[in-house]
Amino acid sequence: MAALRPNIHTGSEFVQLVDAVQRPEGYRLVGAFEQSNPAARAVAGFRIGHALSFGRYLYVDDLSTLESARRHGYAGRLLAWLFTEAHRLGCDQVRLDSGVGPTRTDAHRLYLNAGMAIAAHHFTHVLDR
Repeated sequence: MAALRPNIHTGSEFVQLVDAVQRPEGYRLVGAFEQSNPAARAVAGFRIGHALSFGRYLYVDDLSTLESARRHGYAGRLLAWLFTEAHRLGCDQVRLDSGVGPTRTDAHRLYLNAGMAIAAHHFTHVLDR
């Protein structure tokens, strides 16, 4: 997660944010591991939501694989698990947003190969504080 969320500086800060903010909103984490290594090779953070436009959905907030573990199928297996979990939880869809740019090509290929479709443009307006 450190590679995906560089704005979170330490493991303890990550745990505090997840426990205080994300988990109360239903956020869950799942990881892909090897038997010989206790560290996760890939992780996904997700939650369940509802929308009038598309019903009950599982939203993938975070999906990250260690650089050294990429191209070994970990993220694909996590996506397959998320699809199964969404079905088990009675969801109509699995949704995620993904940044754009030349460094995102592999991630987009993964999502498309997993059967996902580009369904919308996501617009953002950052508010002044």
